[in-house]
Amino acid sequence: MSRRPASPGAAERLPPALGRCPTPGPGGGPHGQSPAERPAAPPPCPELRVRDVTVAYPNGHVALRDASLALEGPTICGLLGVNGAGKSTLFKAIMGMVKPASGEVRLGGRPVAEAQKLNWVAYVPQNEDVDWAFPVSVRDVVMMGRYGYMSMLRIPRAADRAAVEQGLKRVGMWEFRDRQIGQLSGGQKKRVFLARALAQDGRVILLDEPFGGVDVTTQEQITALLRELRAEGRIILVSTHDLASVPGFCDQVALVKETVLAAGPTAEVFTPRQLARAFGAPARRQAGGAGAATLVAGPDGATLVVDAQGAILGRLDAGVAARP
Repeated sequence: MSRRPASPGAAERLPPALGRCPTPGPGGGPHGQSPAERPAAPPPCPELRVRDVTVAYPNGHVALRDASLALEGPTICGLLGVNGAGKSTLFKAIMGMVKPASGEVRLGGRPVAEAQKLNWVAYVPQNEDVDWAFPVSVRDVVMMGRYGYMSMLRIPRAADRAAVEQGLKRVGMWEFRDRQIGQLSGGQKKRVFLARALAQDGRVILLDEPFGGVDVTTQEQITALLRELRAEGRIILVSTHDLASVPGFCDQVALVKETVLAAGPTAEVFTPRQLARAFGAPARRQAGGAGAATLVAGPDGATLVVDAQGAILGRLDAGVAARP
């Protein structure tokens, strides 16, 4: 049974993982069928549609209001916004973990609950949202991605074990299969959860800060894998504060600030004017002493200076940006 956090930021405890697997129906798999009767896996999900979704939590906080987003696969979409802007709530609405007060989410034309039963949605959490002290092996974490294909007894079949092996090998973590998850580095943990998404064979893959706490090599490996998954026909939605990486691998961008402010091709949405709407107007202060700053190459040729939280600190002209 899966946990349903009542508010954003609830920690994931293993097992089960926050990237929840559908609860099997009576008599076996997700459709109430035995494994032998279960139909073949569906084709890649053709579209994700969030239409006028409003989400309010029991404490009265409205985390998302009239949010709309339409994605057709294959694509990689960057989900950008400050902390608390509603990105996590949007993820939870897509996963069916919160019920919108109004509006709807459909995947491939199907309601979220039906898409979940088809195992279409896979989730890769932030490292900070997982209880790493829970004693579970790498292999077992990845096997959680197969729960939606198993009977209620959750006894792995040969196909489940093969999917786990393939997922771990694809992310280069097979040799760590018997290691406790809490013993891994940040980058290794991230790759394990990517392997779980691969084992699930999700048509829509949601990643929450995939580059947080990883080195450059791991970031490049993750980016390469996301491109491969896109080539396989999947929809990939990436929530990230690493604005500098967005133009290099995102086909589309969605800006979130209590709603979806703008969404579309990266060249059209990842612009100084649109970013200022999501992160605030350029500040009139110096970046010195304010912590790490990042230079972001905008599609219009401008170079933006943003802080660690994604807030725009200012712009540099071409001559300044070219200096070492």
